[in-house]
Amino acid sequence: MTRPKAASERFVAQLPDDVRSCLQPIYSPLLDLQPTDTSIDLQDTRGLIFTSMNGVNVAARQLEGRDLPAFCVGVATTQAARKAGWDARFAGESSEVLIASLLNERPVSPLLHLRGEYSRGRLAETLTRLGLLVREAVIYQQRLLPFTEEALATLAGETPVLAPLFSPRTARQFADLHRGRAPLWLAALSEAVAKPLESLPFERLKIAKRPESEAMARTIEKIVRRANRVEGN
Repeated sequence: MTRPKAASERFVAQLPDDVRSCLQPIYSPLLDLQPTDTSIDLQDTRGLIFTSMNGVNVAARQLEGRDLPAFCVGVATTQAARKAGWDARFAGESSEVLIASLLNERPVSPLLHLRGEYSRGRLAETLTRLGLLVREAVIYQQRLLPFTEEALATLAGETPVLAPLFSPRTARQFADLHRGRAPLWLAALSEAVAKPLESLPFERLKIAKRPESEAMARTIEKIVRRANRVEGN
């Protein structure tokens, strides 16, 4: 598991019991998320945009009020924002869908996109250019990390390794660091996440039908059942 430990544990917990029983989780986060010193300025802001749970969690620790609507990418992000107290609205499974949704709805602006240091799609710039004023604030950093010693030893062995990858940046880091010989079974959240993995010597690379946690869990379930048939359990 290459996500931060808490997010990885939540993902493993949502897998079916019979699937979890086939797996030995190894936690090797490839990103270290740290809040920046940015102070979130809500002056004149009429709504928030969250494109990740990380943005929700960091903003929730800094902001006291929850009176602004929050437009979110992904079911998990929307649920996290609602749990934190915002009037959170699911606006699509990707930034592209969110852009189309906001342009169709035309909510009162300006909106503020609270994001990490690395973000795809130039969301604020695109929406502003198309007539919906959106500002942005970088509220957390994403520092790349190496594999843990346990992960390196496992990848160097002969036991099959199943690796779920959730972002293009962690997928690129995984591909750059990988030097092992263990059979690789890879699950990618999207086509963009799968792209950096294509150079690896994998047994199978499967892309989730939708870029969300539940679809990834079903993808893992399918890979495990197939791997058990191929590897003889």
